[in-house]
Amino acid sequence: MALTSPRRSALADQVIAQLRNQITSGEWPVGSRIPTEPELVEQLGVARNTVREAVRALAHNGLLDIRQGSGTYVVATSELAGVMHRRFASADPRHIAELRSTLESSAARLAAARRTERDLKQLDALMARREETWAAGDAEAFVAADATLHLAVVAASHNDVLTGLYADLGDLLRDYLRGDIGHELRPENHMDHGRLVEAIRAGDGETAASEAASHALSCPVDQA
Repeated sequence: MALTSPRRSALADQVIAQLRNQITSGEWPVGSRIPTEPELVEQLGVARNTVREAVRALAHNGLLDIRQGSGTYVVATSELAGVMHRRFASADPRHIAELRSTLESSAARLAAARRTERDLKQLDALMARREETWAAGDAEAFVAADATLHLAVVAASHNDVLTGLYADLGDLLRDYLRGDIGHELRPENHMDHGRLVEAIRAGDGETAASEAASHALSCPVDQA
């Protein structure tokens, strides 16, 4: 939800909604720099003060980060994601790994029981994409592909609350993975996710849960 303020105009609320949609739709992905204030004024056809007010509101809500001399960057895809990012950015990496393990193992167990043929096709496609990015040596693309695969496993649980919570934690989890991988993909950091997907396909909840948990707890971030 946008910030509520008696001083804010209806036009500013409309601009906030437009900018938020750019973020949630993925047109402005996490980590990207949004257009400059003059560019937004031209694109939206509103006054500079209205754009500034909207950007500040979204920064206050945790979706944007205004960096003086550099620009304004997307840091979260929802207000809750922004809150979680700020709240847990300095958390013990082991605790993040344990939380990820708990959520993903529960989701994988449910996914093994509830997955559809459409879910399985998506998991296969995302698995292939993950391996392609690894083979290409593109660290940032790999982080995105790996995160998307894990989110798809959680989504296959068909538990909307669990999926929403995991999605809101996604930005934080990607930050940790990105930090561990660095700019170079090293063979010792590669983890095979094929057994996880096959366990979900076979309806083997225990193996799926075990594989998901081991991936999270074997992440280099847990070895710090």
